Amino acid sequence: MSRLRRVVMIRHGETEGESSVRFHGRGDPALSAEGRDHIRAAAAGLRGECFDRVVASPLRRSWESARILAGHAPVHLEGDFREVDFGRWEGLTAEEIQASDPILYEDWRSKAQGFEFPGGEARKDFVARVQRGFARLQASGATNALLVLHKGPIRVIAEELLGEALAPELPELGGEVAIGRGASGEWTRGRHGSNPPGVE
Repeated sequence: MSRLRRVVMIRHGETEGESSVRFHGRGDPALSAEGRDHIRAAAAGLRGECFDRVVASPLRRSWESARILAGHAPVHLEGDFREVDFGRWEGLTAEEIQASDPILYEDWRSKAQGFEFPGGEARKDFVARVQRGFARLQASGATNALLVLHKGPIRVIAEELLGEALAPELPELGGEVAIGRGASGEWTRGRHGSNPPGVE
């Protein structure tokens, strides 16, 4: 059985590619100055916390954010925690997508059954790979993990653990989702339990 008891997930900060308004999946923009400020604010909220594993995706906005949060602790890169590939919507704003792809845009907005990003990664494939990455985390022996990821993977992990989806806007850039497992084995939102020995 996995020893994992707590997962704190932080979404990366704003990027030079304007991740607040543009669809960046496989794209690899760096953190912007504003994004570094987002992550420093998140770090202040973690002051005094201990983690025995810090994980990021190989995309720059993720691991750059993780380096700020981890301090001197090692950051483990997990390829399966990359963001979903948005296909031909990569790098576009919602307004640009609506103008160029109005029917699919409305399908996306209404969460139409069977919707897939045009030319992108199939939803089932994306979910399956994030779940593979999380299974490796559970098998790592970590008890208290800090994951510095993208919005999509955070939502997949949260839904798998909690059995329900987060609100559509969550997490915001630099935002946190903390999930803990109680003595009964049930995962719930919030920070639970004492911090095991780990890294600052």
